[in-house]
Amino acid sequence: MRQEKGLYNVYQRMRYLISTFAFASLAFAADIPSFEQTVEPFIAKNCVTCHNSKTKSGELDLQIYHDSASFVQGRDTWERVVQKVRSGEMPPKGLPRPAVADVKQITGWIESEFDRIDRSAKPDPGRVTAHRLNRVEYNNTVRDLIGVNFHPADDFPADDAGYGFDNIGDVLSLSPVLMEKYLKAAEKIVKAAIVVGWTPMKPTREKFSAESGAQKKAEKDPLPKRDPAALHIIHQFPVEGEYEIRASLAGKRPTEPMKATLWIDGKVRKTYDLVFTQDQQRAFELRVPLTAGLHRIGGIVTAVQPGVVLDNIEVRGPYNQLQPPLPASHTRIIFCGHQPGQHNAECARKIVTEMARKAYRRPATEREVDNLLKFVAMAQKEGDPLEQGIRVALEAMLVSPNFLFRIERDQNPADPGFMHPVGEFELASRLSYFLWSSMPDDQLLRLAEAKTLRDPGVLHAQVKRMLADPKSKALVENFGGQWLQLRNLDSVKPDPDKFPEFDLELRDAMKRETQMFFETIVQEDRSILDFIDAKFTFLNERLAQHYGIAGVEGPEMRRVALKGDRRSGVLTQASVLTVSSYPTRTSPVVRGKWVLENILNTPPPPPPPGVPNLNEEAVGSTASLRKQLEQHRANSMCASCHSKMDPLGFGLENYDAIGKWRTMDGKFPIDSSGVLPNGKSFQGSAGLKGILRAGKDEFTDCVTEKMLTYALGRGLERYDKPAVKSISKKVADGSYRFSRLILEIVDSMPFEMRRGDGAVKGT
Repeated sequence: MRQEKGLYNVYQRMRYLISTFAFASLAFAADIPSFEQTVEPFIAKNCVTCHNSKTKSGELDLQIYHDSASFVQGRDTWERVVQKVRSGEMPPKGLPRPAVADVKQITGWIESEFDRIDRSAKPDPGRVTAHRLNRVEYNNTVRDLIGVNFHPADDFPADDAGYGFDNIGDVLSLSPVLMEKYLKAAEKIVKAAIVVGWTPMKPTREKFSAESGAQKKAEKDPLPKRDPAALHIIHQFPVEGEYEIRASLAGKRPTEPMKATLWIDGKVRKTYDLVFTQDQQRAFELRVPLTAGLHRIGGIVTAVQPGVVLDNIEVRGPYNQLQPPLPASHTRIIFCGHQPGQHNAECARKIVTEMARKAYRRPATEREVDNLLKFVAMAQKEGDPLEQGIRVALEAMLVSPNFLFRIERDQNPADPGFMHPVGEFELASRLSYFLWSSMPDDQLLRLAEAKTLRDPGVLHAQVKRMLADPKSKALVENFGGQWLQLRNLDSVKPDPDKFPEFDLELRDAMKRETQMFFETIVQEDRSILDFIDAKFTFLNERLAQHYGIAGVEGPEMRRVALKGDRRSGVLTQASVLTVSSYPTRTSPVVRGKWVLENILNTPPPPPPPGVPNLNEEAVGSTASLRKQLEQHRANSMCASCHSKMDPLGFGLENYDAIGKWRTMDGKFPIDSSGVLPNGKSFQGSAGLKGILRAGKDEFTDCVTEKMLTYALGRGLERYDKPAVKSISKKVADGSYRFSRLILEIVDSMPFEMRRGDGAVKGT
């Protein structure tokens, strides 16, 4: 508590210094050019011809802004003005262009003025609502808490998304249907995790034939592939015990002696000399002990008469089965060390206290533990063993709001604007769900309990440890999968007539390439600018052939150095190119929009209603796609957005709808050149990436905003802009290293602090 109060006092002093500095700076106001001196003349010369009180082009009237006060009130408008003037979208094509120096002066003045306003405002770390675990977080948390190896949340309704991510607290609602799913999942989880007694399985019979689809060829079984007298199966044996393996013949009754062999896991287990009489069954069998799991069974009959086939293999059992060892989940939960039936009075309290601490991600109160122990007592009163009581108590934990939600409590609820550090355990959860999409591990919980997690040295060491942990793959799959829209690849269905080479194997290789690329940036702490144009990737033979890259053989993905300028960074990876295309063709519009949203952080507005679609039949046959879009842009309603999107997308036109290099679009040569609204031109993907890399600060701002949104589980507000700018600058100062981005986010005020349910007083 002393440490938290100390941190709060630091922020209070910061607020005082900021306010003092802002007041003192007024003395120098006379030396700072005013709105009337700087912006108003520029607007009068370049903008009011269209954006005045009469014409209001784009529903924008800039004549209403005539002094600094009105300028500040119209901040949203002026931020859009800066973006459009700087990008060259305004004034529109055909009108006189303002001098570069004038553009730099006005945009610089506006941004500096808003920066000054932000610095003088009272700090606001924002507020995160109670955050329900999404499906991924639920699965991962159950895995790390219980140790069960399945995904119970896969059966839950899909999570809603907001601000581009599905971990946003404000949209993660709890419906009656989902609550019912939670109840069923809790029951399923505890039954799988905790063994209560043991009842042998009843023997069953399963018959497999070639017609049933069970026949498979195992690599180590030296049996003929298409011999009608040979049959191969791979079967899952549920428990360890004895099983009868029976093979039967069909067709004509054999009249001559025959030989038969039963193989198990590539080894001969028994050989038979068969002589069939009129009353004898045409079968041979073996009773053999087998362990639980998959086993390869094969039968072959030699010296077969024509018309005699090996018809089926039947598996019967188990018999004399052995009691399986307790699963790891059982010993993880029932950790008191006593054998079933030998527990003492302290076992239940010890187990429930520890499991509640982990499930609630904080120490459980004495009252919470006592309430959970009532479930154990009720079960034991009915004559059930302690293990059954723990099952019931654990079910109660798994449907508790303390488990299903990440709840952060305000230190001073009476003051809705009170700003304070989040608690140590809350900070541990923020860290773990940010980097692992799962609960804090024992080390994080111990540091939180000792109140040392917030120490900068300790905190940074934990971040580096967590990034090095295999569980950080969740950051790649969940943040990366949504930022790069990689998740959409699973639902993409390119037209099989136009792209017959696209199959599940190629789709999987595409996805793995981008995931392994992202993982490498994390694990090797590379520059985030590598996302734009790193000269390496991960390929297997299938994907390398798709790319036209020689020298890669076999199904395993491996790191490959890239040569030339056709491939580098995520923009030219097939996963991104495929999710930003239509099933039948490429789309410069969709790809340009993808770049604007995910690289430049300037998403275009939705298209106006009534805009006609392209003539799909004409694309690539009677007119090139570029020509079609040029006609589309002739519509004034479309031109403003398409002048930004289309050139970016044209830079990627050498890649077809599944990312394969091409030089022709139907019968028309590909023109992958582009001219941006600011007049900058480029040629192909290499030129496009050169422009994007030159704008590395815009890309850094984009990644920072998206990563901070994901880390906080809420959308960013205007009061978060100073934090975003500070993080971005420090990332640039740190050579754009990935770890620097994560560390600066974790160190930021929005991540480490929160305020009550209300606006900060005075803002």
